[in-house]
Amino acid sequence: MLNRVVLVGRLTKDPDLRYTPHGTPVVTFTLAVNRTFTNQSGQRDADFINCVAWRRTAENVANFLKKGSMAGVDGRLQTRTYDNNQGQRVWVTEVLADSVQFLESKNKNQNETNPGYDQGFKGQSNSREGFADVGVGRDPFTGGKPIDVSDDDLPF
Repeated sequence: MLNRVVLVGRLTKDPDLRYTPHGTPVVTFTLAVNRTFTNQSGQRDADFINCVAWRRTAENVANFLKKGSMAGVDGRLQTRTYDNNQGQRVWVTEVLADSVQFLESKNKNQNETNPGYDQGFKGQSNSREGFADVGVGRDPFTGGKPIDVSDDDLPF
């Protein structure tokens, strides 16, 4: 039998870090994962998937991810139940994350939330001097000079 889930999406809100009575960290977060197809109006729908991570992974998620961050989750599907205040049984299905990959750099997230970040950190320039002309077919390691590649050089 196999129970494996792999997701890539964006956090819908900041992660919620808590600790068990024994001091074990646990974080909950929700990933918005786009569907691969469009609906009748031509727009792409998303699924909002609840995720849980424990221990060191939980602390890392809480410290480095925030609303809008892109993350990859590898884990398993888990279903649990509890009785709510009205005495009704509630079923919860969530992804228990074995690992969480941070798919954007911290600087990229800061740039999106702080447009003034382009001025650089502590006066250092964020410019890409020497790489302004780098594009498709140009080598960034030679200052943007064109790459000379023939079909015979390719292994496939």
